[in-house]
Amino acid sequence: MLTIKRCVSIVSLVVLFLIAANVPTGVAAELTELKLSGQGEPSTFLVWDLIQKGWDKEAGLKMSQTYFDSGMAQIEALPSKQWVIGTSQGSVPSIVAAMRYGTYVVAIGDEDSFTNAVLVRPDSPIAKATGANANFPKTYGSAETVKGKTVLVTTVSSGHYALATWLKHFGLKEKDVVVKNMDPGQIMAAFESGVGDIAVVWEPFMFVGMSKGWKMVNEDSQKGANQINTIIVEKEFADTHPEIVAKFLKLYFRRADLEKSDSSQMIDGYVKFSKDWAGTELSKSDAALSLKWRIMYPLDQQLKFFDTSKGQSEIQKWFASMGDFFVEQGKFSRAEMDKVMKSNFITDKFLKMAAEMK
Repeated sequence: MLTIKRCVSIVSLVVLFLIAANVPTGVAAELTELKLSGQGEPSTFLVWDLIQKGWDKEAGLKMSQTYFDSGMAQIEALPSKQWVIGTSQGSVPSIVAAMRYGTYVVAIGDEDSFTNAVLVRPDSPIAKATGANANFPKTYGSAETVKGKTVLVTTVSSGHYALATWLKHFGLKEKDVVVKNMDPGQIMAAFESGVGDIAVVWEPFMFVGMSKGWKMVNEDSQKGANQINTIIVEKEFADTHPEIVAKFLKLYFRRADLEKSDSSQMIDGYVKFSKDWAGTELSKSDAALSLKWRIMYPLDQQLKFFDTSKGQSEIQKWFASMGDFFVEQGKFSRAEMDKVMKSNFITDKFLKMAAEMK
């Protein structure tokens, strides 16, 4: 017969066993959940990889990432609290997020001017038209071959801006072409089925298109565009938990610094990330090209870009230029743009906090 004392001992052992089975480490129960969003791009890969390495848990965080195929899709999910920190967020959606929801731009994910591709089919006359500008030998097309063509593009996006910079080389504007607004996945399917003359997408979609023989006609027309992917944070979360935002940035820059020292592993890791997380087959050569075209800025450089001690910061100037373009396109009013640019949505507060962390 079991004694009361022995029953208590057995129950205690069972409880201890259940605790051990469900809590891998002594600190696991204390991890702070952090919901992230991103696209299949290098800045999101860095976060994915640091999670694979367990760095988030070492810092007391439990990060999870939700995939989106565009910045605007990320923004549309923000009110439902699907995420609080967004990576791979294009400049234009970053403005929209600040305009609608008061989000903060807290860092640059990467500079991605050259990974927004204007693509045409290999037999397109556009691909054979060269010499529009001697300073841009890899920019193909002409006013005659481009005017009146149908363009598939995600409007109010970094791709939209890339389209405009390309058209500008031929003295054309958006009104000179026929614009069809679609999400990237829809663009890929439509263009492959013969719809449209020009497709504008970013990676990884651009590399999928190029693998089908589609030709990139704006490889160098983005010089000086200063298009960036940003890291944005939901306002309430940032205001309530600034230390968590700073901790996240500290981890991000730790991983970005590691990238410089081991490019071969970076390429292999990026291929795996693209397949396992983003659901896209990416060759090593395409992965290498993507990483080559992306510029990852270290923390000390970012602090300089965000510095307002001598007036408007560099990143504020970039956003102002982007905003002016979309005001000209009639996507936003001048009053809306002026209001958001004066709202201090671009802040170095969290970068400074991350820099001071040990």
